[in-house]
Amino acid sequence: MSYSISLTLNGVARDVALDDPRVTLLDLLRERLAMPGTKKGCDRGQCGACTVLVNGKRMNACLTLAVTLDGAEVTTIEGLAQDGALHPVQAAFVEHDGFQCGYCTPGQIMSAVGLIAEGAAGDDPDRIREGMSGNICRCAAYHGIALAVQDATRRMADKTEGAA
Repeated sequence: MSYSISLTLNGVARDVALDDPRVTLLDLLRERLAMPGTKKGCDRGQCGACTVLVNGKRMNACLTLAVTLDGAEVTTIEGLAQDGALHPVQAAFVEHDGFQCGYCTPGQIMSAVGLIAEGAAGDDPDRIREGMSGNICRCAAYHGIALAVQDATRRMADKTEGAA
């Protein structure tokens, strides 16, 4: 039996046929839709390397069945930069050394984007660390990650205030 879903992936409408209803969003992205930026870490929802945004909310792609996403809007790390310019969170990660080996970085960045959009980041490093606690960094770049999220939160707030 074949299943069909329609979703918007990084702003582009996609129709996808699924041969198996057990295909995860992570495997669909990496193996079928050429989106390798979303990483497979633990494949159990514990590390956060596969974090993407689904309808603007943070989600572990390894735990999400693709068949449940008919009509959803999915944003991956590949969809953040616009017109060759890094997203403010991406730029802040670069400037504050928010990564070392880089494997967890796409998930960290996507989680940070979601956290900021939720209004849950604030300016308190402890609050940021708590909000990002679902994303593990084996290299322990947490100090740079917290600084990057703090900086990106300010930048995005300044942009919003400047547009108003």
